Amino acid sequence: QVHLVESGGGLVQAGGSLGLSCAASGNFFRIIAMGWERQAPGKERELVATINAGGGRNYADSVKDRFRITRDNAMNTLYLQMNNLKPEDTAVYYCNARLYSDQRTWGDYWGQGTQVTVSS
Repeated sequence: QVHLVESGGGLVQAGGSLGLSCAASGNFFRIIAMGWERQAPGKERELVATINAGGGRNYADSVKDRFRITRDNAMNTLYLQMNNLKPEDTAVYYCNARLYSDQRTWGDYWGQGTQVTVSS
């Protein structure tokens, strides 16, 4: 059983900052990559940022230069620092992990989501 638990969402004014974290726990062999996705009301879920085991990062164009994804491998914890937030960043943010549950079997897991609301 794998659990991803996000925290850190909330309400912030445009131009402000928020930090999200995601802790992975349970029985698994190795994390391959982690990332953040978000879903705004009435819109499809979109990828925000990813980070692989080697530290390679990718960002959606809409958040480049404003968001930063980091990862604490020892603690199996993922972070997302969001700066210069805009109302269009309002969404439920989901943590995602691709991991090996054993030496051969891998899968994708998601957290329950945390709400981020940016007021104008």
